[in-house]
Amino acid sequence: MAKITVIDYHTFDGEDGKKLSNQLVDHKVDILHRCGGKGRCTTCRVEVFEGAFGDISDIEKQSLAKKGHTQKNIRLSCQIRVNGDATIKPIMTKSNSHLEPGPRPEE
Repeated sequence: MAKITVIDYHTFDGEDGKKLSNQLVDHKVDILHRCGGKGRCTTCRVEVFEGAFGDISDIEKQSLAKKGHTQKNIRLSCQIRVNGDATIKPIMTKSNSHLEPGPRPEE
């Protein structure tokens, strides 16, 4: 089990191998995922303070670049899987955007 610390929320036990976006939803973090986890909308962005989520995929890289998000510590939670302890901060949430989250990303 990984310890996932979500700044401004809480810490929870994450399950290695599962998508970060779904684990955030399951642990009551109101992160957006407007495209349903397809890596297109970038609303599920998180800032990674600690932890490694592996190499960035081409889909993730292209989607972030297309929207002007080029910082190395910004990742799409629907495109990364938990693989150890991490500290992150959701960038867009239902609370700060007043948007509906979107369909649950497929596992």
